Amino acid sequence: MTPEENEMSEKQINGGLKTALELGPILAFFVAYIWLKDRVFDIGGTEYDGFIVVTAGFIPVFLVSIGILWALTGHLSKMQAMTAVLITVFGGLSIWFNDPKFFKMKPTIIYLLFGGILGVGLLQGKSYLQTVMDTVMPLTHDGWMILTRRLTLFFLGLALLNEIIWRTQTEEIWVYFKTFGLTAAIFVFFITQSKLFEAYKPEPKD
Repeated sequence: MTPEENEMSEKQINGGLKTALELGPILAFFVAYIWLKDRVFDIGGTEYDGFIVVTAGFIPVFLVSIGILWALTGHLSKMQAMTAVLITVFGGLSIWFNDPKFFKMKPTIIYLLFGGILGVGLLQGKSYLQTVMDTVMPLTHDGWMILTRRLTLFFLGLALLNEIIWRTQTEEIWVYFKTFGLTAAIFVFFITQSKLFEAYKPEPKD
């Protein structure tokens, strides 16, 4: 299926609802963590701190949210599907081993995978980013290659930054960073690419 056909097959839903389904679970995780961070829960004779309990609640909430999004739009991007798998796997490992480090490593793995996939495409002279986003942000081929190189380095930088934050800072600082810092960084990245979008905008077709 071409990107155009895929775009046509995706049902349109209210933008506010789509944003709520995408960001709601993350904000719910943050609120629940702030509420339960200092509590310890005895479950089946094993003590779990608030972070692990909140992680256990976050996984089904995220999966239900993304399932609703899929049901309403008939489409999930590869990025969303991959994120769902990694959240389930690394969140599950944190719960199973009662160790928060697995869940904290999840953003590192996600950004390394995204950066690595884009990097493989670049080595082949291709922009995999263009394949999935061409209908969203029309650019010339050269523009896509430049944006892909920048985004590859950006993702690898985020992976490194996440490792530094969770390994050297408190758990609470990491939660703030995960909830707001990473989201803001991605937003700022695309805002700063405005000159690129303008310079490499395709000529209108007759």
